Amino acid sequence: MTEVRVAFVDAYVLRPGEGSKGVEVLALRRAPAGRSPGSWETVHGHIEPGETPVEAARREVREETGLEPARLYNVSRVESFYRHRTDEIALIPVFACVVDPAASVRRSPEHDRAEWLAAAQATARFSWPRERRALEDVLSILGSGGAGLLEDVLRVS
Repeated sequence: MTEVRVAFVDAYVLRPGEGSKGVEVLALRRAPAGRSPGSWETVHGHIEPGETPVEAARREVREETGLEPARLYNVSRVESFYRHRTDEIALIPVFACVVDPAASVRRSPEHDRAEWLAAAQATARFSWPRERRALEDVLSILGSGGAGLLEDVLRVS
């Protein structure tokens, strides 16, 4: 029987843009040796045993980018996909983090490029349709840099 489990997290990394640019979105390109080489994505990763999705989001951001979230948000969205090899439906809680605009990205070996993009460019660059759809929600909540009236409910740290 097909299993349903919370197995992964997605974390969208944002930084305040210069001047009137709004926020910029970090896009990562998969390295040639891994899965989906050349595809562009957000931070994505497994939830480790004993780890909460919030803990996994923080860890994955650190591991894949070297960045420390200044603020972490629950985007109040869960994505899903069917994993045919294991016959399971994976649920993916979605997070967004805001980082210091001066912080430098340090890529993990999973990725060979990292670029800060305007929102429309990031939407066009992401390879996975679920990431493009989720980014729309991320930007509707955090496009001004904060969650406004939703800050007290969505901000994790």
